[in-house]
Amino acid sequence: MVPRRCRCVDAVARNQTRYNVSDMTRSRKASISPAVRPLRLLPKIEVTDLFEQALRAGDGVKGAHSIHELWMRGEMAVHIEAALERLWTHASDSIPDWLPTVHVDWLERAYEVAAQFRSSKRGRSNIYLVLLDYSDSRPEPYGVYVGMSEYSPAERFDQHKSGIRSAGSVLQRGLEVLVGPTLHLQHISRGEAARIEEELAEALRAAGLFVQGGH
Repeated sequence: MVPRRCRCVDAVARNQTRYNVSDMTRSRKASISPAVRPLRLLPKIEVTDLFEQALRAGDGVKGAHSIHELWMRGEMAVHIEAALERLWTHASDSIPDWLPTVHVDWLERAYEVAAQFRSSKRGRSNIYLVLLDYSDSRPEPYGVYVGMSEYSPAERFDQHKSGIRSAGSVLQRGLEVLVGPTLHLQHISRGEAARIEEELAEALRAAGLFVQGGH
């Protein structure tokens, strides 16, 4: 049984969560990072209700946070894929760029590992992850590329796909940028980015991911 004091704290936190839910719709980028998991204290039925509300309102941000929360709780892949399809049908113009377009089993691990890294020095470098498609050659269909660049992750991905200083794995197998896990590792110093790029790649490998890049 949860102690009374904890229930009170949870109640306050859930009220704050509901406030944050209303804040999600303010912009496509959304000020609330998915790593924060603003719906984490809500029961599943309330998360799914929010998702249905988001579909009716065409609210891609709220819908993305709802899917993300279920994803982080280990919802079945078939349910996540169905939810993604529905959200793209009803709210494609407002879906934030941190929501992947396909289900990835290890996404929660990627968030947990990336959260261990911080930089106190600001600069012009960005850490980025790219989802790689190995469905034709590996039992686990997806891998990840770890990189750093002074370009935004989206710009650097486009360069890779255009053959500009491109890593072969991204050129041939890159599907999309996994924006969410490294949102906190943008605009950092070059020295810190170089260190984090290498250490993050090793940490993701240690967590069981198939990793390219990281050097």
